[in-house]
Amino acid sequence: MDIYEIGIYALTFVFIGFVIYRYLDQAKKLSVATQEKVEIAKATGRFEPLSLYPYIDPKICIGSGACVSACPEKDVLGIMNGTGTLINTTSCIGHGACFQACPVDAISLRIGTEKRGVELPHVKPNYETNVEGIFIAGELGGMGLIKNSIEQGIQAVIAAKKRVDIQKSSHEKALDLVIIGAGPAGIGASLKAKELGLNYLVLEQESLGGTVFTYPRGKVVMTHPVELPFHGPVKLVNTNKQELLELWESLRIKYDLKINENTKVNSIENKESHFVLNINEGSPLDALTVILAIGRRGTPRKLNVPGELSTKVAYRLLDAEDIKGERILVVGGGDSAVESALLLMGENEVFLSYRKNAFARIKAQNDEQIQRAISEKQLSVLFSSEVLEIGEDEIKLTQNGTGLSIPNIDRVYIFAGGELPTEFLKNAGIEMELAVNKIVKEH
Repeated sequence: MDIYEIGIYALTFVFIGFVIYRYLDQAKKLSVATQEKVEIAKATGRFEPLSLYPYIDPKICIGSGACVSACPEKDVLGIMNGTGTLINTTSCIGHGACFQACPVDAISLRIGTEKRGVELPHVKPNYETNVEGIFIAGELGGMGLIKNSIEQGIQAVIAAKKRVDIQKSSHEKALDLVIIGAGPAGIGASLKAKELGLNYLVLEQESLGGTVFTYPRGKVVMTHPVELPFHGPVKLVNTNKQELLELWESLRIKYDLKINENTKVNSIENKESHFVLNINEGSPLDALTVILAIGRRGTPRKLNVPGELSTKVAYRLLDAEDIKGERILVVGGGDSAVESALLLMGENEVFLSYRKNAFARIKAQNDEQIQRAISEKQLSVLFSSEVLEIGEDEIKLTQNGTGLSIPNIDRVYIFAGGELPTEFLKNAGIEMELAVNKIVKEH
């Protein structure tokens, strides 16, 4: 080996050493940065998941970062000490892109943690509850992703059809199937029910689209390609609310889907051979099987303060672009409240009342936008405040123990979360269980 070859080898080793040094140095800096984000997330209440979330198995994870790149939400996941870690888990929307992107199958989708269990109805693999003939699909069962909700609705109908074939002779006048909820799971279920020739009916307490209908008009709804009965494949990615609702409406018209809006089911009575559904208007309905395709949020939670029944009070914002030149109070500190306040500001004078002293569990993008809006004085945020009374001429509040009022408010939007339909489920005989690290989907 001559001196030239020795020089080449030496330079090669030096180059390799430099590359390794740079890699390790960058990995160390990345770990430090991720650790700082984790600490901030814990301090602000964003670390502990609220619903569906990715669980990373540290024994399998190789720290490729594919999950981080695949996630459309900012800083939900990160890499620390060569392994994937959760950061702002409350921002997770459960679409499962990280789950699909992981090259070593180290991620499973779960719901509930040791610190924060989630109460869910007990559901069998075929989506039937402990009450034979009542099935659950979609968000109520822990899976809120639109694609998965649709597919669960389809599978629940297939299971319900088997029961209908057995029970049909016991009550021939009863509907084969009643689907409660016209969201993604309900739409998927209704299409499958029609395809299978079932005598079905969909009951929706609000409007077609369910929870999606209550989103602000411009809100982007994460979804994936899905196969719909009758219709075939639908390829919608990063679709906004209006586009999705237009699809649902076109499906309803094209296939003449039987959907009754503004019809709330107050209770379900089990008559052994069939079910009796008591609704808000009209006579009770008899059904051989029932699919609950309702959301977990249930009905909007009220503040229970004087004046809340005023016509100026609403619990959802639909067409923000049509509201201009008004004084508006938004109540709440979650994503719905923040997003609504952001949509309304600019064309209106907006006040945002939040009972805590800082935003804690909102998406990173929303946090950035609301902080920018505050610094630019585009709206007024009243932290540590609570509404005491909603009057015609003024809104009375308390802030840090001191009373204050806001005069001449034209509208009040309240986003205080929803009351889970727990009592409704229990009255129907459905057993609930506390989900702790429950695996919803794994490779």
